[in-house]
This record gives sequence, C-alpha cells and structure tokens, in this order.
Amino acid sequence: MIPGIPLSGDFANGGVSFWYRQTGLPDRRAALPGPRSYDVAIVGGGYTGLWTAYYLKKAEPGLRIAVLEKEFAGFGASGRNGGWLSAEFAGSRERHAKARGRQAMIDLQHAMFGAVDEVIGVTREEGIEADVHKGGVLHVATNPAQRRRLRAEVADLRAWGYGEDDMRLLGRDEQRERLQVAGGLEAAYSPHCARVQPAKLAVGLARAVAGLGVDIFENTAVTEIRPRGARGGGPAAAVTTRGVVTAEYVIRATEGFTSGLAGQRRQWLPMNSSMIVTEPLPAEVWKHIGWAGGELLGDQAHAYIYAQRTADDRIAIGGRGVPYRYGSRTDDRGATQAATVALLWRMLVKLFPAAADARVQHSWCGVLGVPRDWCSTVHLDHATGLGWAGGYVGSGVTTTNLAGRTLRDLVLRRDTELTALPWVGRQVRQWEPEPLRWAGVRLIYTLYRAADRQENDRGTTTSPYARLADLISGR
Repeated sequence: MIPGIPLSGDFANGGVSFWYRQTGLPDRRAALPGPRSYDVAIVGGGYTGLWTAYYLKKAEPGLRIAVLEKEFAGFGASGRNGGWLSAEFAGSRERHAKARGRQAMIDLQHAMFGAVDEVIGVTREEGIEADVHKGGVLHVATNPAQRRRLRAEVADLRAWGYGEDDMRLLGRDEQRERLQVAGGLEAAYSPHCARVQPAKLAVGLARAVAGLGVDIFENTAVTEIRPRGARGGGPAAAVTTRGVVTAEYVIRATEGFTSGLAGQRRQWLPMNSSMIVTEPLPAEVWKHIGWAGGELLGDQAHAYIYAQRTADDRIAIGGRGVPYRYGSRTDDRGATQAATVALLWRMLVKLFPAAADARVQHSWCGVLGVPRDWCSTVHLDHATGLGWAGGYVGSGVTTTNLAGRTLRDLVLRRDTELTALPWVGRQVRQWEPEPLRWAGVRLIYTLYRAADRQENDRGTTTSPYARLADLISGR
C-alpha cells in the first residue's frame, strides 16, 4: 500500500513494465551455444540493435549477423518507455551545429521528422501491431515561467528547420478542444509524433529481424568488447559468458546498460525514469479530459513529465524518480519507489482532476543513457571494427531507427546523407568518477525540483536554480 494513492486490487510494482503485462513476456530464444564468428555482432537486443540488424540484413541479405542480449530482446528501455515516437532530438542544437554547420543540424532535424514515418511504415510492412497512432504531441505550460520558455522554444525552432506547421502555439479554443489540462496557460503542438505500445514494437521488430535470418541469442551476457588487433591480433570480439563472438564489426547498442561493460563505467550515465498507469477510465471521465486526438503530452517543467492516452483508455504518465544510483548501477527488477509513485500520481491528478478516482494498476522504471554533454551520438571506427550508437537521453524510440539506418551505411562504407549528419562520429568526454558523479546528479535534480517549486509559487521567469543546474550538468 502507498498512503493516499488509490491502487487497484492487482497493482504491481516492477518486475516488468505494464506494456509486457498487457502482452505477456515473449518466449526466450536460445542462448549462444559457444564461440562463433560473424560479419557483424551487435551487443544489445533493444531498438538500436534490432534496427541495425534489420537494415543491414535488408541491404545485404548475405551478411552473417548476430544480436547478443543478456535478457530477452526488448527487455530494457525499449520495452519500458513512454511510447513517444517523437521527432524531438536530444541535446544542444548549437553543439551539433559546431561539428558540421547549422544546415547539417537542420538536416538532422528533418531526418528525425522522416524517421517517425519510417518506423510507422515498417510496422505496416512487417505486420507489427503496436497500437500506433500519429496524433502529434502537445507541450503544455502551467505557470508563467513555463509559458515564457514555451514561447521562446517555439520561436527558436524556426531557426532549426521547423516550419509553421511543424511546431505552433495553439489558440485557447483549440487547446481546450484537444485536451483539458488544469491550469494550462498555453500549449504548443507538433504533428511529428505518434503513440506506440513499446513492448509490442520491440517484440514485433525482433520477430521481423529473426525472420530475415539474423541470429538473436538471448540469456547471453556480454562482459567486454575488444577492438580488432587486441590480445595479439585477430578480429574484433564480444566476450560473453557463453563464449567469444568474433566479427568484422562489433556494434555496441547497450544504451543505459553500457556501464556494465568492462572499461565503460563512466561512458554514459544510466538515468532512471519511472512510470505509472491507471486502470481504463470510463467515458464520463474522458468527457472532462478530452484527448480524443491521442496526442502525446509533455510539460515545460524542469523535472518534466511525459504522458499518453493508451489504446485501451488509460493514462500512462512518467518522469524522473530517483534519477541515478551510485556507481552507475542499474536495477533489473524495474521497481519504483513509493515516493515516486506518489509524486507521479499527484502530478496526474493536478493535470487531470477528473481522474482523481482512477486507480493505479502498475508502476515500473527503466534506465536510459546520458552522455556527458547530453547529446546523442553514432559512430563506427573501421580501424578497430567497433561501432556504437546511443545516449538518447529519453528520446530513443525514433532516434534508434535513425541510428540503425546510419550504422548500416557506415558498416557498408556508404557515403550518404545519413553519414553526413552532425551526430556521426561525435566524441564525448567521460563522466566524472564517483562520488562526484553521484553527488553531481543528485544536486542537479535537487535544483531542478527546487526551480519547479519556485516557478509554481511565484516565478514569472526561469528560476536561477534551473540555470545553475544547467551549468553544472553541461546541458
């Protein structure tokens, strides 16, 4: 029991996400039977690894490709996320533009627009039933400081490839017609977003990949990735608990679980994000809320929330709970702290008072990867045979697809528009050692929450606490 929070009789916390509770866990595939050799070995069976395998095998059917997964394909963030198939890209646009110019960043943004439709197209082509609905995304401001930030962001996006129809402020009537958010002062809408059921997408994509002839080995933990020429020569290799897999190329697609690989502890910070989902809401409640368009929903808070109306009329809402565990540890159980469940519930009721009597049926958490500069990256080194993609900072459902197609072109040595995008080859410094890493992240989110409280109480401009947090974080 969680005091003050209405829970359903079959409430569950962790274990798996609600998305897998809906579908049931997939049957696990066989583990690696021993040492093997491939053309491409992909470490990690989430969206990044699966998309990479999918596009490589479609382009070159003769390639021998293996996906190595510690649990089952789609176990991590790919099966636990908020279901935002969004064109939003993580990180500073200015930082990406420094690499190859402003137009290159605009090209990257347009590539993200296209990636949303690419994913939708593949689900149709492969018969993946993932509750896909392209209703766009709403960003809502609930205090004057948030409203100033929202207006400034929409104006700034005009310089980064967004046209008038790509992101626009809504008039009050349209805002209320779309969604009744209590205290909503202003909202912006973009059509470049679709709702998905994450686990259905992961399971369906894994099935499509296996159907192409890719070997997916589950229950196969990779402990180390070695470059070409290491240990006295030889090809690149993925060292697993069940044998060594050698390959011409080894692709690291481990996102928030990267810290578990030898020598990668400080590469990407594993950030935790938590979610709750209600029971299905009755039609009478939806009359007060609206949300008939199935848009995704986010706010302009610093410790922000993300939400969706599910295909079966629930509200699923998420945000940062305890954002980081000391030593870059990750929690495979997926349980959410009671205080975080209560925090998300209070936010849900604040936004939608009509849902105050709805009961929470499930809570869970997942881990995502955060680079030190908060900017996603994709890379392949032909000399060492090693490649990687990730650091999506919570925007990975779409970005993984773009990464998979980009890695395909890099592996096949194709000089394309994708390989010219500014996130390709980006090098990022490591995170600080402990205890600085833990203390820094804890301080950052303490400041962000203090900033939200200050802005909700009386702020009309962005709180100095948030500005300090941005400075410390390097965002």
